[in-house]
Amino acid sequence: MAGHSKWANIKYRKERQDKKRSNLFSKLTRELIVCARQDPNPETNPALAAAIERARAANMPKENIERAIKRAAGDLEGTRYEEVTYEGYGPGGVAILVRTLTDNRNRTAAAVRHIFESHGGSLGTEGCVAWQFERRGMVQVERLPEGMDKDELVLLAIEKGAEDFAEDEGSLTFYTAPTEVARVRDGLVAAGVEVGRAGLTMVPKATVRVEGKEAERLLKLLDELDDQEDVQEVVANFEVPDELLARVESS
Repeated sequence: MAGHSKWANIKYRKERQDKKRSNLFSKLTRELIVCARQDPNPETNPALAAAIERARAANMPKENIERAIKRAAGDLEGTRYEEVTYEGYGPGGVAILVRTLTDNRNRTAAAVRHIFESHGGSLGTEGCVAWQFERRGMVQVERLPEGMDKDELVLLAIEKGAEDFAEDEGSLTFYTAPTEVARVRDGLVAAGVEVGRAGLTMVPKATVRVEGKEAERLLKLLDELDDQEDVQEVVANFEVPDELLARVESS
């Protein structure tokens, strides 16, 4: 198992963006509704359990979470959302996957296309970049438990089924087989580890290094996609110099 220090580059500041995004509750509500439609019981639906955990971590009120699940179960009326994934290229030939939950495909497609084209990118056809990513489970730990060092936590995660991990500014993200997310999450929680986020994600098989003005345009493209109201997740296969990333984050 090897640690990767470029997690911030691969999955660009996702958690930081989540914490400051004004429309976060709206995005979380959509995620809860879609997950709960498959099965409204979090004990038998790992995706819903992960969505609830994420909502709680964002301090979403309990009644909002319950209302979203009831809406999915048909107890309350509401908008019906569907998941649509868009694929495209950013500056430097970077492959980008954009996962959305939308109630209007035409509106969302037009918005995503506009963002790509405004920043030197292009929206592609289905399958044009998906082959450059693989679906994996992920379990994120924001801080080490008291009395446990990083090596002990990593060994514990391996014991519970983790295959790999990435480290970024003190947080650890463990990767698993898609079917092993719940086992790794529950095993860590049982050992007293506070899990911040768990679920499925797309991870690039290899990364493309982008520098200078091209990298700045790419980061602006990713930020604007991430802020679009229908977008739930943005994944790209890039790597930029640490000093550029730090400068953009502080601006």
